[in-house]
Parts: sequence; structure tokens; C-alpha cells
Amino acid sequence: MDIIDTYSSALTSYGDNGFSFERWEKYIGSALPGLMPILVSDVKEVLQTGGFSKEDYLSVLNLVPKRSSLIETAHRSFLQVTKNMESVIYERFGKSLDVSVVFYLGLCNGAGWVTEYRGRTAILLGMEKIAELNWCSVDDMRGLVCHELGHVYQKQYGTLKREFDRDEDTLLWQLFTEGVAMCFEQIVVGDPDYFHQEKDGWKQWCDEHCRRIKRDFAEDLKTLPIAKQRYFGDWVSYNGRGDVGYYLGSRFVRYIMTIYGFDEIISFEIGQVKAMFNHFTEDI
Repeated sequence: MDIIDTYSSALTSYGDNGFSFERWEKYIGSALPGLMPILVSDVKEVLQTGGFSKEDYLSVLNLVPKRSSLIETAHRSFLQVTKNMESVIYERFGKSLDVSVVFYLGLCNGAGWVTEYRGRTAILLGMEKIAELNWCSVDDMRGLVCHELGHVYQKQYGTLKREFDRDEDTLLWQLFTEGVAMCFEQIVVGDPDYFHQEKDGWKQWCDEHCRRIKRDFAEDLKTLPIAKQRYFGDWVSYNGRGDVGYYLGSRFVRYIMTIYGFDEIISFEIGQVKAMFNHFTEDI
């Protein structure tokens, strides 16, 4: 596991008039050569969907200097969390991960996401999004880093990405893989009821409405296009609550873990996931 920290040079992306793409281009080119095309391509893809505008991105980026204390806190948390993470993962799973963990200033690509960078799997932790979401504490950062490492674990020791023709399969696979990552977090932390999303009674609400969430998700699978999903992402909500899909995903994978081992689960095909989901939702 390789840790790449660009915190010290990130704010060179700003001038008197706020965020400067030209300055950012110099920063990213120096700190992370070759990454810029990946980030720009991601932004263009999102802009084409019509869900966000260039102004939406700039409004977040221009707030970074004003959120410098939050970003400083996030940076300290990043250093603390990543310090012994490799040894903890080996202790829990008996395996190591070939991955770069990068703390950087992106173009609002995400607080955390997994991609390929210079021929290696990389977890990109965008300080601008982390500050916007206020995921800056040690606990927040531990959850964020562990969650993305969970995706990397499935990618390197199982199968993370599969392509489907139907939105129903795509959304169910997302529930499954996010659930795997959530359970990975919980195993690393040592608490099967750990959720980094827990704030303002979030977990209690989800516990109390678990059966309803299962029923609604099962119904949405059959009727909603993937673009209308309401379970994953900070821009959507389910009955006024965010991140409900991560809760349901963890409960789903925990259910599968009563029958199969974690390292078996991460290699499941969609047919196996469907079969287990049908069993999981029998009580709705």
C-alpha cells in the first residue's frame, strides 16, 4: 500500500479570483502526473447527464480556501488512519492490497473513488468533497478509506465490475458491491454494527425501517431506471435520509455471510446475488 499526500501543494490551485483551472493543472501535473485526463473525463461524463453544471463544480471548489481548517483536520485524520492500515488489513484478512491511496484536490470527482492510475489501482480522496460533506474526523476518514479499500479488496481477490444490459441488474450489483465494502469496513473496525454514516439517529431510523427499505428497494428494482435510484450518493435521498443503500447493502451481505465466507462472496456472479436477494427479501 502506497500513500500519496499532495496536501502541501493543493492550494497553489487558487489565485486572487479563486479557483484557477490553469493553476490546478500545474499542481496536478506536478503532484500526480497523468491523472488530469482521468479527472477531466469524469467531469465531462457527469456534465453530459445534465445533473450538474460547471457552476455547481466551481461553487464547491471556490469554497476550499474558506474551508481550510476543515481540510487541515481531514489531512491530519488521513495521516492517522493510513499510518497502520496495511498491517490492520493483513491481520484481519491475511492478505495485502496493491493500491495507492491519494489525498488530493480534484474537480469534485468524489470524496473517495477507485480508479486505475499509472497501471495501478488507486483510491482518490478528494479534499474538496471531503470538506463539503464534512467527513473530516478520524472516524469519518477511517470509514471513507476502509470503504474504498473494501472495493479494492473485491477487485483484487474477487470480481468488482460486471456489465449488465438491464438497470435492474446494475442496481442490484451496486447494492451488493457497496454492501461488500461496508462489511469490509466493519471487519477492519471490529464492529459488525459500525456505520461511518451514523449521525443524527441515522442507524436507528434505518433499523426501524429495515423491512420497508427492503420492500421499496425490491419494488424499485423492477420499475425505476438507474438514473432515478434514491439509495446511493450524496445528491439523492430515500424518504429524507441519505446513504440508505449502504445500510441495506451491509445487511444484505451480512445475511449472505451467514451461509458463505467473505472471500467466497466477493466472487459471486449476478445469478447468485439474485438468488440470495430473493431469500433476503422473503419477509417483506
